[in-house]
Amino acid sequence: MLVAVIAGCEIGFWVLLAAGLVTRYLLKLPKAGMVLLAGVPLVDVVMLVASVIDIHRGAEPAFKHSLAAIFIGVSVGFGHQTLKWADGWAAHYLGGAPRPVKPPKRGPERARRERAGWFRHLLAYVVGVGIMIGLGLLSGRGYDAVLAPAGTWTLVLVIDAIVSFSYSFERDREKQSV
Repeated sequence: MLVAVIAGCEIGFWVLLAAGLVTRYLLKLPKAGMVLLAGVPLVDVVMLVASVIDIHRGAEPAFKHSLAAIFIGVSVGFGHQTLKWADGWAAHYLGGAPRPVKPPKRGPERARRERAGWFRHLLAYVVGVGIMIGLGLLSGRGYDAVLAPAGTWTLVLVIDAIVSFSYSFERDREKQSV
């Protein structure tokens, strides 16, 4: 049942996002569009409540609970940026706004952008793993099973840190070659 709720919430995220942008730009109802867009984070609340109820009813902590925690963490870490990105492109394609500025490919601005992305990833990780631990503790059966995906996520976070922060040293290499 929880897997169906998670799938429904993920679908709901994109449906609310699309409906909000279409309402805002095609239907020219910006306030109604903002109400729909404001509902996007509520999808995560539904997912969290469903996970807590599932655990509270005696479900064994499992990957499905981890998956919900990961989705919630990613939404917290990257949700605002995703909404902003989608809004910029919708404003361009549906509302006649200028094309969003392409992110820089090199230089200090690219390095800053990459580091900011990693810090968003770190926030997603902290929230997601925190929810995993909380669900494990709530179950009373420990958090080993629900925390299992955190090992892989930790590795991904470390690799992302290395790649993201490597852009900080790119400027120095450019100076050396001049």
